[in-house]
Amino acid sequence: MSKVKPAPLPANTVIGGYRIVRRISAGGFGVVYLALAPDGQQVAIKEYLPSSLATRAPGSLSPSIEPDKLSLYRLGLKSFFEEGRALAQISHSSVVSVYNFFRENDTVYMVMNYLQGATLQDFVVTARDLKEAKVFRESTIRSLFDEVLRGLRIVHQHKMLHLDIKPANIFITDDNKAVMIDFGAAREVLSKEGNFVRPMYTPGFAAPEMYRRDMSLGPWTDIYAIGACIYACMQGIPPNDAPKRQEKDRLSLAMSKVRGVYSDNLIELVEWCMALDPQARPQSVFLLQKELAREDERRYTKLSVSEKVRMSIDSLVSDTKKRVGGGQTK
Repeated sequence: MSKVKPAPLPANTVIGGYRIVRRISAGGFGVVYLALAPDGQQVAIKEYLPSSLATRAPGSLSPSIEPDKLSLYRLGLKSFFEEGRALAQISHSSVVSVYNFFRENDTVYMVMNYLQGATLQDFVVTARDLKEAKVFRESTIRSLFDEVLRGLRIVHQHKMLHLDIKPANIFITDDNKAVMIDFGAAREVLSKEGNFVRPMYTPGFAAPEMYRRDMSLGPWTDIYAIGACIYACMQGIPPNDAPKRQEKDRLSLAMSKVRGVYSDNLIELVEWCMALDPQARPQSVFLLQKELAREDERRYTKLSVSEKVRMSIDSLVSDTKKRVGGGQTK
């Protein structure tokens, strides 16, 4: 039987002077609410509430934690609090703004600007369903990720990592601003201390080193995820996850299918970002920004007839294997 998720705070609950309006979303590590500040301003409040460690009965304010999980819960709580403090020092249009963070009800709350719009994931799915040659125009991809990288560079300058960059965590506001949301510091701390590392990361966007306890993380880890996000914007689907790629890497084959549709420069940039060896990737956002800005050097390689035939055969074989295996794996 699956574990019951902790109940969200009821509407009209007041925490830290903020009044809860409704739950916006819930994930494995917390709940996000729409709330009203004392001055009536709408804000988003993220509550630290890892479902693997805590439970909460409907109507209750404080979570209930089993004694053997208390130390791990507190470790994640500390990391979440420190993340809020660090994000509060960053002021950039492409990074979610943290107005306040406080402890209450045996947990921590992070008060952020309330964003209206949709996630990049929503846009990718919508564009993919149109079944056109290009999921997104190349100019759109370059402009979007130039904006994201400007924010990520500031984050890295503050000695922080995002650690959960994916289309669902890039928010496109109604006034067309790209904003990184839902940082993963607490998630990372718990993964290193607990025994449940894999479910914490989104397959396809997590770098290989995030599956290992003996490898260091750095800017190159977020850069892998940026490459995977650009891949999703070009292909309409996530790339294969890192463990699968380490068994048999089909990244180059997948990228060859969009040759002639997107520039060789953009395709090579994705492959560079998504190198399985962390040292083979761009080591800083600055290097990646320089490469992304080389629009004047775009070139397009058209596929030969023999290459198209080979790709068709490979695709047919792959589809047959999926059908035999009981459908596409996610």
